[in-house]
Amino acid sequence: MTYLATIAFVAILSSLGLALFFMMRGGRDGAKTSQKMVRALAARVGLSILLFVCVLVAWKLGYIHPTGIQVGQ
Repeated sequence: MTYLATIAFVAILSSLGLALFFMMRGGRDGAKTSQKMVRALAARVGLSILLFVCVLVAWKLGYIHPTGIQVGQ
């Protein structure tokens, strides 16, 4: 599970960096660059939602356990 989360975080950060690259690049071909930036940001949102759902499923199946303050103590 740790490897999956790490890979997902790297993919999310890569997508965010790619969107930044397209935003800074701009140039003469603004429409295509803008479309690429929007796709990169949409991929980042999709990956973030997928990671969140995977963490919830792993918690529900018992693969991961929350830590912290115990209830009732």
